[in-house]
Amino acid sequence: MELLKTLPLAESGPGLQCLNGVRVLDFTTSVAGPYGTLLLADLGAEVIKVEKRKGGDDARSWGPPFLDGESLWFLSMNRNKQSMTLDLAHPDARHLVQELVRVADVVVLNSTQRIQTKLGLDYATLKQINDKLIHVSVTGFGLSGTRADLPCYDLIAEGYSGVMDLTGEADGPPQKVGTPAADLLAGQDIAMATMAALIERNKTGAGKQIDVSMVATMSRFMAPRIVPYLGSQEAPHRSGGTDSVIAIYQVFGTSDDPITLGLGNDAIWQRFWTAVGNPEYAKRVGFETNAQRRVERATIVKDIATLLRTQSRSHWLALFEQHRIPAGPINSIDQLVGDALLLESGLFFSTLGEKGLVPQVGLGVRFDGNSSVLRSAPPALGQHTERILKETLSMSSTSIAQLAQTAII
Repeated sequence: MELLKTLPLAESGPGLQCLNGVRVLDFTTSVAGPYGTLLLADLGAEVIKVEKRKGGDDARSWGPPFLDGESLWFLSMNRNKQSMTLDLAHPDARHLVQELVRVADVVVLNSTQRIQTKLGLDYATLKQINDKLIHVSVTGFGLSGTRADLPCYDLIAEGYSGVMDLTGEADGPPQKVGTPAADLLAGQDIAMATMAALIERNKTGAGKQIDVSMVATMSRFMAPRIVPYLGSQEAPHRSGGTDSVIAIYQVFGTSDDPITLGLGNDAIWQRFWTAVGNPEYAKRVGFETNAQRRVERATIVKDIATLLRTQSRSHWLALFEQHRIPAGPINSIDQLVGDALLLESGLFFSTLGEKGLVPQVGLGVRFDGNSSVLRSAPPALGQHTERILKETLSMSSTSIAQLAQTAII
């Protein structure tokens, strides 16, 4: 809690307004869908998060760690949203969903085609209600094909895509990326595709069905590995922190903490050796091009490793910054969130939620110099149900009370 109190406290405000006027119905749970709608919300869209009456979004139970009884995973994905609860399996809930769809621009789901059809949330059904609707699905394998009905999590998508096979030390086992990469990349695809469809709709007036597959997204992420293999049949292999294409692109030890170093072109190669006081090394025969340096990689890496162990991380990073050589620390999470420049940029902040301070990570993208996105803290389960029904659907208090009494909301 003490660390949380050190974060800059952000006040709720108008935030970014790029998507102001766009209404999104978010039926998703966990990470991929909620991250996609978080991006839309941060850009100004109104996001109505439709959750299960009991338990809500699955991520609400993911922990520990919890903060004031709330999952910190959930809190990381759901600011700037309104939460309403609805029992989608209740026969009388379908009318409410249809009324919400009539006044929505976008619907986002993370259920398979079979489940969507069962609940009346499939594109064919909702298009009849609102032909301008942008209908977005995110699933493990897409809405069609022999795997369409299979469940999928980030781990499974990372395994399918080949990223795990290429992550880790050469003599070690495959490793998952240290953040839910497939989920987050699929979430970015949700936001990107939705915005593209909104632009097209402005021209044509027509809605669109969008089908995001986590496995396809993560496989596209592997394009810099896949295309060279397809063109050369030279299969890449796990190599730890090194790169199979750029000769010198890896982790090196120093006299204290390790650093990353990327000598990605001939000019940087020359600058590096000038910076460390040995410009003649860069001119050695057989070291002139990256292709040649790849052949001599073992020798070069050994020489650089010996050199860098003579001084501290801070010494080398200061020198490399002066000479514009790509290098950096290997931050732990506590070091990352303590980075003065990132804190100054507003990337890490806290906001006041229903139960107290809530930590947040901002959008990190600036619009005319502005990256302030906070309009509201992550919502409590069902916090806005009554308000949405009153203000969005113009329902009376009596009707809302009846819905609560019959356990629809």
